[in-house]
Amino acid sequence: MEKKNIAVVAGGYSSEYVISLRSAEEIANNIDKTLYNVHIIKIMRDSWEVHSNIACGIPINKNDFSFSLNNQKTKFDAVFMGIHGTPGEDGRLQAYFEMLEIPFTTGSTLSLALSFDKFFCNNFLKAQGIKIADSLVLKTDYTITNQEIIDKLALPIFVKPSNAGSSFGISKVNKIDELDEAIKKAFTESSEILIESFIKGRELTAGVFISKNKDFLLPVTEVISKNVFFDYEAKYTPNMSEEITPANIPSEITKEIQNLAKKVYLLLNSKGVARVDFIWTGNEIYFLEINTVPGMSKESIVPKQIRKAGYSLKEFYNFMLEDALT
Repeated sequence: MEKKNIAVVAGGYSSEYVISLRSAEEIANNIDKTLYNVHIIKIMRDSWEVHSNIACGIPINKNDFSFSLNNQKTKFDAVFMGIHGTPGEDGRLQAYFEMLEIPFTTGSTLSLALSFDKFFCNNFLKAQGIKIADSLVLKTDYTITNQEIIDKLALPIFVKPSNAGSSFGISKVNKIDELDEAIKKAFTESSEILIESFIKGRELTAGVFISKNKDFLLPVTEVISKNVFFDYEAKYTPNMSEEITPANIPSEITKEIQNLAKKVYLLLNSKGVARVDFIWTGNEIYFLEINTVPGMSKESIVPKQIRKAGYSLKEFYNFMLEDALT
């Protein structure tokens, strides 16, 4: 059987560029080379380049997403999405691949556009009965005062970009005089920011992949940050957070978290593997966010959940690619 050509797209245009490269390298290393020819495609604003063992730095022809080497043209059978943030997690690349009729390992353009915008995603899920923290959205021309924000949401609050990941630009605000700096910081990552009420509880996250043939509800992880919250430093600096998989929680809460993760995944019409984050107060479970292209680096949570579930990454990525290709 002839091997299929797989593009692992990496990089992107956001602050998550470096993390994406780490994820893509790990993904490429663990895709089954007996079944697939694997090429990392580094996507930058000024160039799209092939990086693999047979070609390095060769430009991609964007007309059909191909490259040529020694007068031989290579086209791709499927794309494994490894870009966190724009343009891989907001629907832009999905629209491009949909037009070219190349399958990929995430949901559709519409699905990604909805899930990437935290404010619209939260409002959509809230209307479907998912518990969400109270919030408001600010654009760069906002007129609401700091006092009006505090009156509406009460302190403490979280200020975060509405369109960013890996906890870039997020601040926890405990006093009103911290709010201006937090808003300014969030606007460096997005033209729209979300301000949310703080919910005290335990942070729990679950990976989920609903294929055409099987539901993969991965073990739940509890995240305990040594910082004020699970920010970029806590995520990617050794010993700055504790990630317990499986979480030391009652079995019924584990099942409820997994079922909620599946419900969110299906409501948003997600594909491939996603990670859904929650806060458990001890009484209620609140949705935080969905990561439709979760980190897959050595430090990332989902690969650890996959292994804890009894699968190798090679097996799991085979399932994902088979699902995308059929």
